[in-house]
Amino acid sequence: MSQTTDPTQRSPRRSQPTRMSGLALACTLAAGAALATPAIAFAGDGDRGREGRPRTDVVVQQALDRLVAEHGVPAALANVTDRRGRERDLVAGVGDLATGAPVPVDGQVRAGSNSKTFVAAVVLQLVGEGRVDLDASVETYLPGLVRGPVDGHDITVRDLLQHTSGIGSFTDGPPFVVDGVPALRALKDRYMEPHELVALGLALPPTPPGAWSYSNTNYVLAGLLVQKVTGRPLAEAVTERIIEPLDLTDTYVPDRGERAIRGAHPNGHHAEPIGSALFEHTDIDTSSSWAAGDVVTTPGDLSTFFRALLAGEVLRPAELEQMKATVPMDLPGIPETWRYGLGLQSTELSCGELAWGHGGIIPGYQTDGGVTEDGRAIMVATTTAHFALPTDTGVAVSDEVLALVDTALCSGRS
Repeated sequence: MSQTTDPTQRSPRRSQPTRMSGLALACTLAAGAALATPAIAFAGDGDRGREGRPRTDVVVQQALDRLVAEHGVPAALANVTDRRGRERDLVAGVGDLATGAPVPVDGQVRAGSNSKTFVAAVVLQLVGEGRVDLDASVETYLPGLVRGPVDGHDITVRDLLQHTSGIGSFTDGPPFVVDGVPALRALKDRYMEPHELVALGLALPPTPPGAWSYSNTNYVLAGLLVQKVTGRPLAEAVTERIIEPLDLTDTYVPDRGERAIRGAHPNGHHAEPIGSALFEHTDIDTSSSWAAGDVVTTPGDLSTFFRALLAGEVLRPAELEQMKATVPMDLPGIPETWRYGLGLQSTELSCGELAWGHGGIIPGYQTDGGVTEDGRAIMVATTTAHFALPTDTGVAVSDEVLALVDTALCSGRS
C-alpha cells in the first residue's frame, strides 16, 4: 500500500514539532542504469504536468510501489524538491510488518554514512575559523594515536575526509566480519568506544598511500579531531553547528547507549546470512559506527541539509570549494563519473548535470539521493539495506533507486 501527502506547495524550511516518542558499512557503491522514463514535470493538474508528461511525484510514487511490490522491500520513503523549493513526501509499504501500521510520512530513519557529510562540514567550519589546517598532519591534532603501517605523521586531515589515508576500514574485519561473513546482528546491543574502532581499523592491512579507498575509520578519526579541537563532544558540535542552525527538527545524534529511534519511524529490517528472511532490526546501538554513521534523520531533513550545504548556508565559499574538489572513486564496479570530495560525492547524471550527496547504509536502513546546484533534490530511504537482500534482488533495488534519482533530477530542469 502507499500514501502521499497533500500535493500543495510546502516551504523547504518547514516548521514542524519535533516527533518525540549504525554501523555504517559504506557509501552507496552500486552502479545503476537509467530507466527509460521520459522527461517529466513536477507540477500540474492531476497526474500530468506540462506537455502531458507524468508528474515527478507520480513517477516517484510508482517507483516506491515497485520497490515494495516487486522487490520485497518492507517500506520506502522519498522527499522530492523542485527548483522553486516545493516539496512532496511519499511513502509505500508498511511501517511495521507485524502490525501492518502505515509508514509515517517523512518518518525518521538511520542515515548511515550520510553522517560523514555532517562531520566533514563541522571540520571544514573549523578550517574556516583557522582552528584546523586541512593539510596539517593528523599527528598535529591527535598525537600518538595513529601508529602502525599508517603513521599519523604521514597523513593529513584532508586524507581523512577524502578517504586517501590508507587506513583500513574497521567494518572490514572482526567483529564486523567473521570468517569472511558479515556478523552484524551480534553487534546490535554492543557499545563500542571510538578509540576501539580506530584500533580495529589500524590493525587491518593498509591500502596504497594516496589511493582512494573508503574507510569508516577515517571518519571516527575526524570525529575525534573535532572533539580535541573544540573540547566538546562530537554530538554537541554537530547539533550546534549543523542541526540547530538549519532547523532540522527531526534530526539528531543518538546519546551514549541510546538504541531506540525517538520519533515516528518505520521499522528497519536486516537479514543474516545475507539473502535469508528479513527480521525486524530497528533498535540498535550505533556506537559501532559513531562519526561514520550514527545520525538519525528524515528524507526531508536530509534534503534540507544537502540543499543548504550546496547553497552556501553551511560553509564559507572557500571551504565549500574544498569540499567539492573531488578525486576518482577508483574501485572496480564504480562508474568513472562518480567522484569523492571531502565527505561529499558527485555523480554525473544522464542529462549531463552533477548530483551531489553521499548515501548511507546501516543494517535496517539505506538512504540514497542527490541535490543539483539549483536546489532540485530527491532523497529515498528503504527499510532494509540493499546488501541484505538476495544478490539479484539487491542489485535490482539499487538499480531502481539510482535510476529514480537520475530521472527525478533530470526531469526537473525545465
